[in-house]
Amino acid sequence: MNPKTGNGARDRLRIAIQKSGRLAEPARALLTACGLSWRESRDRLFCYGESLPVDLLLVRDDDIPGLIRDGVCDLGVVGRNVLLEQDIALKAGGGSEAFREWRPLGFGGCRLAIAVPETWAWQSQAQLAGTRLATSYPAILRQWLDGQGIAAEVVELSGSVEIAPRLGQADAICDLVSSGATLAANQLKPVMTLLESEAVLAGPSSATSGASGLDQATPRQPAFDGIWDDARAGLAELLLRRLDGVLRMRHSKLLMFQASREAIPSLLPLLPDAEAPTVMQIDGGDGLALQALCHGAVTWQRLEELKRAGARGLLVLPVEGMLA
Repeated sequence: MNPKTGNGARDRLRIAIQKSGRLAEPARALLTACGLSWRESRDRLFCYGESLPVDLLLVRDDDIPGLIRDGVCDLGVVGRNVLLEQDIALKAGGGSEAFREWRPLGFGGCRLAIAVPETWAWQSQAQLAGTRLATSYPAILRQWLDGQGIAAEVVELSGSVEIAPRLGQADAICDLVSSGATLAANQLKPVMTLLESEAVLAGPSSATSGASGLDQATPRQPAFDGIWDDARAGLAELLLRRLDGVLRMRHSKLLMFQASREAIPSLLPLLPDAEAPTVMQIDGGDGLALQALCHGAVTWQRLEELKRAGARGLLVLPVEGMLA
């Protein structure tokens, strides 16, 4: 099914997210911060958009790329690891590119790594030749092994990958790692990272965005020409503008203070992550009032440095939203 048409022209945008799991609540919270609200169905599988015509499908994360490919949903919030695994598998089976990453979303961070028993004296990836590697991501692992010229057996498992070496099913594993506690509990240690993963906004591949791959994870701005010729194009552009604003402001603060005109050259170098400050003269003298939008952490140490450089009356305010 062509994602451009789906089930015919539609005036509502459909976004698939996890029904449950570690990405479910952060995905809803992010979309809520974009001004979206919903009325949930009784079976808790569909949320009807009330503030905007943007609906949610609540599904398994593994199903999201396929739903985008088939035009059942328009966009999806899914782990980069899931998206890339299915993309590689689809192409390996002779299929064409059907979906890709549009935006990194900054939550659900983890990495896909190779882990070996703690007793191994690890030196290099050449030690993997001739071994059995257990994984739930066989397509990514095979692509990486082929790229490195390593002949190893890939043992596909759907769960409990970390216990495979202890059961004699494999010599090492390739699995998602967050804190590393699960690996340590099974006497394993991570030695190679294949993919840095996080939650991403995925959409049809016909959008202009970055190429997928193990070393390419930052997409360019999607373009909607040729994807949807109905109301979904405008809704998607609106959603992306709001997402960009929310993501940019997530760790931003508005810093306000006063200073003399002579202190400005010493103060500005202390604001390397700030947009150009707004400067206003106070009562016709040489005193100035400044406000700067800072995109990095505004710590106590940073405030003290600004005060020593001549700032006074320092005030830090949260930023709830911004639309460029």
